[in-house]
Amino acid sequence: MEGHRSEERLSAAEIGAELGERATLVQFSTAFCQPCRATRRVLADVADMVDGVVHHEIDAEARLELVRSLRIGATPTVLVLDAGGRVVRRATGLPRKADVIAALGAAVLPSDSSHSSPSSHSSHSSLGQRTA
Repeated sequence: MEGHRSEERLSAAEIGAELGERATLVQFSTAFCQPCRATRRVLADVADMVDGVVHHEIDAEARLELVRSLRIGATPTVLVLDAGGRVVRRATGLPRKADVIAALGAAVLPSDSSHSSPSSHSSHSSLGQRTA
């Protein structure tokens, strides 16, 4: 994608809540988005199952500057952040629980050179698509 930053990070201040000890699931939603409700349930279930993982939902309409800076084009959009706030996965649409759990593996496993900087962003509904 043209014009994207070489590495995307989100801080607790940008999210408006503390990052998870191991990973953070950030969901961008809008009030009338049906898939957003189902996504909220999936992500909350996964966060409850996995120690050190938190889920935060952000109202996209209330945070337009952040939405624009991250190029969020649809809701729900889910970002998986590692413990330092680096975006390691990005997906649009209702994720499957298994895909979210698999995507968390990229956030909690030690980084190697192949994961050091995201080079592209996916708008696919599967969180299995890497940004690294």
